[in-house]
Amino acid sequence: MKLMKFAALAAFTAILAQPALAQNAPAAKIGGVISAVNGNEIDVMATGGDKVVATFGDKTRFVQTIKTAIDAIKPGSYIGTAAMSDATGSLKAMEVTVFPESMRGAGEGSRPYDEGPQSSMTNGTVGSVVGTSNRTITVTYNGGQKTVTLPDNIPIVTFEPGDKSLLAPGAEVVVRGSKGGDGKIAATFVSVGKDGSTPPL
Repeated sequence: MKLMKFAALAAFTAILAQPALAQNAPAAKIGGVISAVNGNEIDVMATGGDKVVATFGDKTRFVQTIKTAIDAIKPGSYIGTAAMSDATGSLKAMEVTVFPESMRGAGEGSRPYDEGPQSSMTNGTVGSVVGTSNRTITVTYNGGQKTVTLPDNIPIVTFEPGDKSLLAPGAEVVVRGSKGGDGKIAATFVSVGKDGSTPPL
C-alpha cells in the first residue's frame, strides 16, 4: 500500500520542479509557518513577514518532508536538486530532495526553476560523489549530465505521502498553487516539514 502511495506521487512530482500553473491565474509559491487552520483554509505567516491565506480541497496534494543526512546522497541515488549557476556556469545546490526508490525516473531532466534567472532544477541519478564537505556530485538524466556542488549547510530531505491532517498551527509549510483576485492562494501542492523542519522551496 505504501509503495502504491509513493507511485501515485509521481503524478505531481513535476510540481517539485516547476511552479504550479493554472489557467487565467498567476502561479504562486510561499513558504512560512501556519498560524491558523480554518476549515479548508490556512493562514501562513510567510518568511517575509506577510500573512497569506491558502485554500485547499480534494485536488490538493500533501507530502511530509523529512530531514535526512548528506550521506543519503550516494552513487545510484535518485534526487532532485535546485541549484544556482554562478558567473562561470558552475552549479551550487540550494536544496536536495532524495526521492523514494519507487519514484525513480519521476520528473527526470533539467529545467529552469523559479528561484531566479540563474536557478535550475535537475532530477536524475547520482553518479560520482567527491569530498566529505562541500561535496561535488554528478547528476545524470536522459539526455545530459550536470555537475553540482553541495554546500554542507543546505536542506536535504526525503518525503512521504500525507494528507490535510498534517496542517496544524506552528507547522512549517511550502504552498504552491495559483493566486486569485482576492489574494488567496488556491493550493495544488502543500509540503509540511516533519518535527518542525523546514521544507525546501
